[in-house]
Amino acid sequence: QLQLVESGGGLVQPGGSLRLSCAASGFTLDYYAITWFRQAPGKEREGVSCISSSGGTTNYADSVKGRFTISRDNAKNTVYLQMNSLKPEDTAAYYCNTVPKMNSYWGQGTQVTVSS
Repeated sequence: QLQLVESGGGLVQPGGSLRLSCAASGFTLDYYAITWFRQAPGKEREGVSCISSSGGTTNYADSVKGRFTISRDNAKNTVYLQMNSLKPEDTAAYYCNTVPKMNSYWGQGTQVTVSS
C-alpha cells in the first residue's frame, strides 16, 4: 500500500516537547516536498510546516515559527516535526502529506494534546 503514517503524538504539559514522524510506506519520499497539517475539533485544517524534497527549504506557520522544526531523513524515508515549547493551542490531530497533496495519502494522523 502507498501511505504516509504519522506517529509520535501524545499528551504533554505546556512547555513540553514532542517529535512527530511521518514515514512513507510503499514509495520513496525523496521525490516529494512534505507538509505537516493539523486540525483541531471544530476548526479548519491548517498548514503547520513544509520541507522541500532535499530538505534545503523549510517554511513555518507564524503560530509555530521559532518553536517547531521540520526535518527529513530521506535514507529513512521519514520526515520529522520537532515541537518545542508546546502550547495548549497546539492541541490537534497532526497529519502529513506530499506537495501537492494526495488524498489517498492521508493517514490516521497523530494526536497531540497539550494540557496541564
